[in-house]
Amino acid sequence: MAHLLVVEDDPQLRGALVRALRDKGHAVATAPSGMAGLDAAMTGRPDLVVLDLGLPDVDGAQVLRMLRAVSDVPVIVATARDDETGMVTVLEAGADDYIVKPFGAAQLDARVKAVLRRLGAVETEEPLRVGALAVDPASREVTLDGAALDLTPREFDLLAYLARRPGQVVSRRELLAEVWQQPLGGADKTVDVHLSWLRRKLGETAQHPRYLHTVRTVGVKLAAPDGPADRADQDAEQDTD
Repeated sequence: MAHLLVVEDDPQLRGALVRALRDKGHAVATAPSGMAGLDAAMTGRPDLVVLDLGLPDVDGAQVLRMLRAVSDVPVIVATARDDETGMVTVLEAGADDYIVKPFGAAQLDARVKAVLRRLGAVETEEPLRVGALAVDPASREVTLDGAALDLTPREFDLLAYLARRPGQVVSRRELLAEVWQQPLGGADKTVDVHLSWLRRKLGETAQHPRYLHTVRTVGVKLAAPDGPADRADQDAEQDTD
């Protein structure tokens, strides 16, 4: 399953694309304008963006250039413009493919899969397991004791980053840089708030942790219950919940 972002201002077409792509097994987020799409691409970190050119605030080609300045996410341009010069322009601006309206769901799905296959953008990592917690990067699904957890995209990214480093203390600065893409720093409170939300969904608190353990002045680590982290409570369990 790929995680797609559809940037399209026409609400009827946007809704039809969402339904069609979800029927094909994809997870789909949407944005109704160029700037909203740019923000969603940066915060949601989709596997691929389907970008309309005729947007109400900023021309799609300009959105593509701005996106390419900060991200290499694959982009398929969807447009009613079928002239060769326009297509060459968007491809040179960084689009990975284009599709001319009107098009069918099967055609778009085929192009999405072809681009992801060509660029190797589909996650093939095996599920990560920490105790009874399972984090699947491919499907972006999380289960605890076999029950599915409903996480936001950012909560999932944070948990997956920690799950790849079980038992390892990770600093807030590293989390801001790698999960929030803020290499020059940001508010530590952002990390604390998301950790608090994760704890609630994991059925624990900072005072009584099971999986998420805060090491005072250092960072946070993910460890299975009854593991080393539980036997080191004197180092952990300091957080704002």
